[in-house]
Amino acid sequence: MSKRGYHHGNLREALIDAALILIEEKGPTGFTLSEAAKKAGVTPAAVYRHFAGRDDLIAEIAQQGYAIFADLMEYAYQSGQPSALASFEATGRAYLAFARKYPGHYVAMFESGISVNRNPELAHLSGRAFGVLERAAAELSEHIPAEKRPPPQMFSAHIWAMSHGVVELFARGSPGTKAPFSPEDLLESGIGIYLRGLGLIPPDE
Repeated sequence: MSKRGYHHGNLREALIDAALILIEEKGPTGFTLSEAAKKAGVTPAAVYRHFAGRDDLIAEIAQQGYAIFADLMEYAYQSGQPSALASFEATGRAYLAFARKYPGHYVAMFESGISVNRNPELAHLSGRAFGVLERAAAELSEHIPAEKRPPPQMFSAHIWAMSHGVVELFARGSPGTKAPFSPEDLLESGIGIYLRGLGLIPPDE
């Protein structure tokens, strides 16, 4: 690919695409801005027109990922309506689906060390995504007596942690973590056990 320097019309997008490939190949800290520039077909100096450093580039990818993730979570939630249970289960599955379809974004969001509070937009998009899960948890648990009802933030955090664990251990090809069940089955059964413990689904479902 020829060098296009400062006249590359889609430089920002090209750098993001190049970095996504490098993140999947080498991890979020395994490449340099110069490598991203080379893969994008531009001069290293051109990168600094848009990004002050590698962390800025990764933060941009994380922000993009959270925007996609938030839309996906909202779509999953709406697909289950008017059933609070179906909506809640759909948001859990959406986490797994996102990690599989957007691995570079997923790594930038959760494994790069970039704080969601790095900038207001990133914080907003992160809050929007997990706000969907909190909303689903609140709706599902509203029939539990108040004194026994976990806070929606705790409820959703438990499911988030479970989903994240399934992704990390079984859905991304981690060595030495093969299971005789699919990640989808592991997540569904785990959520089922959790919901039974809260009395939200009957023991025989």
